[in-house]
Amino acid sequence: MDTLVGTTPASVPSALRKLYFLRFTFAAVWAALLFTTAETLGALSVTLLLVYPLFDVAAAVVDVRSAKANGGPARFLYVNIAISSLAVIGLAAAATSGIPAVLRVWGAWAITSGLVQLVVGAGRRELGGQWPMIISGALSTAAGTSFLAQAGGDPELGSLAGYAFLGGVFFLVSALRLNRARNGV
Repeated sequence: MDTLVGTTPASVPSALRKLYFLRFTFAAVWAALLFTTAETLGALSVTLLLVYPLFDVAAAVVDVRSAKANGGPARFLYVNIAISSLAVIGLAAAATSGIPAVLRVWGAWAITSGLVQLVVGAGRRELGGQWPMIISGALSTAAGTSFLAQAGGDPELGSLAGYAFLGGVFFLVSALRLNRARNGV
């Protein structure tokens, strides 16, 4: 009996682990920078707002390449690339209208990308380390709803920094759990 049939190549968790560590580092630095510029919608804060979904697109492209190279499904990762690309365009347009418009676009992006993250994480459960991604996807959906509500009340960009940092922490936890799964712990 061949026990290797249906198993996941060792390179998949390794590639995901590296990607997740990178995503944590990026989110932490990005959140700190946005938090320092969150009072106004200036050139730096707008640039940061556009860079975040662009980084998400780049990370998803890396993830697609890894998944395809190892025979894994990539269809929802393509959906994520499309959603995040649309978010860049939407945020660029929203930035000309003010913080409430930015929060509405960010909220819609958080909801849709959170649902995609939840589906991708659920599909990768056998790799280990995916429960934080599933939980993060669900929390992203809830956070997106709160951004939509905040847009109508007391809008501020600082909440986006907290959202990004927390998302980064979930990537860190997943990376660490993937490491434990690799080591058989």
